[in-house]
Amino acid sequence: MNIPEAISFLDRQVPNPAEGLPEELFLYISRTTPLINVDLLIKDEKGRTLLSWRDEIYTGKGWHVPGGIIRFKENIKTRIRKVAETEIRAAVSFEAHPVAINQMINPDQDIRGHFISLLYKGFLNSAFVPQNSGLSRNDNGYIAWHDSCPRQLLKYHKVYRKFINEI
Repeated sequence: MNIPEAISFLDRQVPNPAEGLPEELFLYISRTTPLINVDLLIKDEKGRTLLSWRDEIYTGKGWHVPGGIIRFKENIKTRIRKVAETEIRAAVSFEAHPVAINQMINPDQDIRGHFISLLYKGFLNSAFVPQNSGLSRNDNGYIAWHDSCPRQLLKYHKVYRKFINEI
């Protein structure tokens, strides 16, 4: 199969890339181009930060700032709302402009090894109680408020340490 035939085949497999990509195709693309994502620094009026636990092959194990990769033709604000809905399970108010833009490159990793990350500051009232039904503290997706930057922060998110510790 030549490249134009391969592209035609892929077009038939993914008629609407705005809805996401099959895992194998997404991982291939992540080996060939940087991915653009939004990360949400969610704070309350007490200065605490809402973080989510992650334990997966590409990022490792630890606390992380919730985030998601922007889909084709998706508005950044839409992705921020979807990240809040899926990872926090709540609507979050957020600032209109990113507080930081970071290029994250892992020279030892090809799959998911290069990101352009837009950090947006979000807000939730301290009365918000994370919905962790059925999850234990070591399960993917477990969310918790943090008074300061946890020791087990994912290495990629250490660039956010100063924002997490900020009151």
